[in-house]
Amino acid sequence: MSLEHDKVWSNCLKLIKDNVNPQSFKTWFEPIKSIKVEDKVLTIQVPSQFFYEWLEEHYVTLLKKALEKELGPGSKLEYNIIVDNSANSNTRAYTINVPTRNTPYNNKNEVGAPLNVNANIHNPFIIPGLKKLNIDSQLNRNYTFDNFIEGDCNRLPRSAGFAVANKPGGTAFNPLMIFGGVGLGKTHLVHAIGNRIKEVSPNKSVLYVSSEKFVNQYVDSCKNGNNNDFLNFYQLLDVLIVDDVQFFAKKEKTQEIFFQIFNHLHQNNKQIIITSDRAPRDLKDLDERLLSRFKWGLSADLQTPDLETRINILEYKMYQDGIQLNSEIIEYLAHNIDSNIRELEGALISLLAQASLNRKDIDLELAKKMIKNFVKNASREISIEYIQKLVSDYYSLTVDQLKSKTRKREIVQARQISMYFAKQLTKAPLKKIGMHFGGRDHSTVIHACQTVNDLIDTDKKFRGDVEEISKRIKINTY
Repeated sequence: MSLEHDKVWSNCLKLIKDNVNPQSFKTWFEPIKSIKVEDKVLTIQVPSQFFYEWLEEHYVTLLKKALEKELGPGSKLEYNIIVDNSANSNTRAYTINVPTRNTPYNNKNEVGAPLNVNANIHNPFIIPGLKKLNIDSQLNRNYTFDNFIEGDCNRLPRSAGFAVANKPGGTAFNPLMIFGGVGLGKTHLVHAIGNRIKEVSPNKSVLYVSSEKFVNQYVDSCKNGNNNDFLNFYQLLDVLIVDDVQFFAKKEKTQEIFFQIFNHLHQNNKQIIITSDRAPRDLKDLDERLLSRFKWGLSADLQTPDLETRINILEYKMYQDGIQLNSEIIEYLAHNIDSNIRELEGALISLLAQASLNRKDIDLELAKKMIKNFVKNASREISIEYIQKLVSDYYSLTVDQLKSKTRKREIVQARQISMYFAKQLTKAPLKKIGMHFGGRDHSTVIHACQTVNDLIDTDKKFRGDVEEISKRIKINTY
């Protein structure tokens, strides 16, 4: 009997693990310990008040579903919150009222929930002749344009997406194809488009579906002899959003049915939105007819966010969660994690968790230790953007001023120092460095570096500024 609570929690973890990414599971669920189970009440122990609040804000629905599966309707969950490192602890009970029916929950990792077309038919198919679609759009309402941080890296796809959202099927962006690497915000953006469409045109039928789910539905329709219902269902949509179409590769029959759906929707001025991890020209093993249609509208790429955008993303995330961190820490995280947004947000969560678990203040030293474990080879080439930000902060200027055409002495000097460090500390060619400073040519960079070297030899104050900036660069990087 004493081990029953461990078994219940272990089974809950199996479901949870399938619905969160590995980093989140390791951070927020592995540290939890089961204490007891009595009369459908499971008690778990969490490391801190912060930990409890995070679970309640971000994972309460997932916990509810897992608990219902194990203990049935009427299940409850209690938290035992550790106050300090002694044996004393404070127990706070929080009740989860698990519904008696199976209610779908909105989790960005679960996109395969059945489509609610009509209560009298087997989802996701419709009966012939059904004119009005009543479907669950499968959209994550947490993904909106308001919390999609705009920067140079995503301005085109975001602007195009907003135009489509306000006039679906009525712009030249049909289909709208958004492509880019992992973790750059493709899924966020298409959900934001869908949510905006539902906001401005509530009567339109909108459906988000992953390519994997689409394939599985089609395979099931073939097995059950429901091909026509499958086709009719998708052809009656007003807006179809398909994520990761690159996974249609080598699936000839799936491509054929999607080709028919695509043609029908497009001919009837219905909006099609698709995502991919690469541009249409780089997609392999897809029917040429499909590829040609992908190119009909607009293909917009999401690029790796620059330093300024990464800082803005972290600051917005902190604002959302009511967290305050020193700007030095934020800039350090943004500089060292530059591959994608998902890793950037994961690093912030891990830093908060480390501080909570170890009962430490969040400082730069803790951030450096966390980065070593979070990012392989955290020591990396310094970026030009990072140098620009550090130098502009030192002189109380903006990066835009460094890039401007102004000839004010203090701005010119800061610009020259930035170019000097960019040439010293990055592998960027002179032409690329010049492009980062308002499109200047390589000769301007050479002149800037020579000027800095001359002033270091002749101007004591200038030499001190350069030495101080150099120290700051070393302090904030490995």
